Amino acid sequence: MKPIDAGRAVAENPERAPAVRWALASLSLSMLLSSLGISIANVALPTLTQAFDASFREVQWIVLAYLLAITTLIVSVGRLGDITGRRRLLLAGLFLFTVASVLCGVAQTLWLLIAARAAQGLAAAIMMTLTMAFIGETVPKARTGSAMGLLGTMSAIGTALGPSLGGLLIAGAGWRAIFLVNVPLGLLAFCLAYRYLPADRREPKTDRAGFDVVGTLLLALTLGAYALAMTIGRGSFGQLNLALFVAAVFAAGLFVLVEASPLIRLAAFGNTTWSASLATSALVATVMMATLVVGPFYLSRALGLDAAVVGIVMSVGPLVAALTGVPAGRIADRFGAGRMTVIGLIAIAAGCFILSVMPAISGIPGYIAPIAVITSGYALFQTANNTAVMSDIRPDQRGVISGLLNLSRNLGLITGASVMGAVFAFASEAIDIATARPDAIATGMRITFAVAAILIIVALVVAVGGRVLAARPSLPGVS
Repeated sequence: MKPIDAGRAVAENPERAPAVRWALASLSLSMLLSSLGISIANVALPTLTQAFDASFREVQWIVLAYLLAITTLIVSVGRLGDITGRRRLLLAGLFLFTVASVLCGVAQTLWLLIAARAAQGLAAAIMMTLTMAFIGETVPKARTGSAMGLLGTMSAIGTALGPSLGGLLIAGAGWRAIFLVNVPLGLLAFCLAYRYLPADRREPKTDRAGFDVVGTLLLALTLGAYALAMTIGRGSFGQLNLALFVAAVFAAGLFVLVEASPLIRLAAFGNTTWSASLATSALVATVMMATLVVGPFYLSRALGLDAAVVGIVMSVGPLVAALTGVPAGRIADRFGAGRMTVIGLIAIAAGCFILSVMPAISGIPGYIAPIAVITSGYALFQTANNTAVMSDIRPDQRGVISGLLNLSRNLGLITGASVMGAVFAFASEAIDIATARPDAIATGMRITFAVAAILIIVALVVAVGGRVLAARPSLPGVS
């Protein structure tokens, strides 16, 4: 089988419509698998502590190894795809993801499982980054928003499906099944990508900068140290966390100083559209993590719901995001990505404000309604924001810019888990949230979402300010 030749032909020739649909299917499946990998392992941690006779602190590295690999490498693999060819690298990522899933499923020791999960995370970084980068080569520019919405939908479905699918597989076939289920899906995604994704373009190497090994290592050290500083310690920020944070700052300084063949062209941040989009993406992801950190405690402790009902209520948010992803893309295509980015932020801010004043007596409906507003606003924001960035960049920049968009989101989620968790604990005035009084939990929830609303207002100012500055024709460095 030969791949479809030349991305422009795939995107613009009406006769290629079936090929475009199958290409989008391969990209969607890649996004689904990489997102599923983030959430499906969490539900297995109690089972794995028994299976390997290990502590929770040890088995949590099964989750951390995956997240750290994605976070530290997601920009580097985007740049590598720009240099070596995105189709070739995506196929390698799908192959590695499938092989790593097999190794996870047959692992006989905990540390082999952790190593296989790290390899799976590397593959997921490739898949997450290059699926977005391929949109410009597989669909017409007028349909970029719809395609981005589809990817957002698959990401939300993967994240939401993980806990429930993982629970069913563990109950029916054991913990190994949560990794082995990826194998047939990975093979299917590989075959579709091989057949239908556009071939890599052969371009002269004279204009290409080489792959920046030193910059890659320094960026990986920076991001890895920051991610560890924000995640280890179960919410406390001790001396080790501080040391890791200082190491991240030091490595970031070195990264800026030694860049000669830039992995990330720092001059690009003079483009106010890019800078504003990355900043708002990080802020919004920080706020969205608050729903995952605060929600379970509020529902179980303040509203007194049992675990099964908590799980059902918590699934509402991802379900709304999944249902609104594709319509959000179509709206962004029709009315403009910049305008819809602002409207999405307004919806998130409104939902956060409602939660900040909602009394606990309003019960489950009083929680679900504003959460639905937040998540639908998030779906619109994410789709429109990604579309605004990815639709107007040069082909040789798609990989690294896609990596930066994913990185900003991941860093926001990591920061939100630590910062918003700390705000919730402080606002609840409890040493241990698990034993806090119901009224204290309710107060903590309201204060946390008041802070979240303020952060979204800041994001709104950044987004609008970025658009105003980008509209000025005399600004230097904007391309």
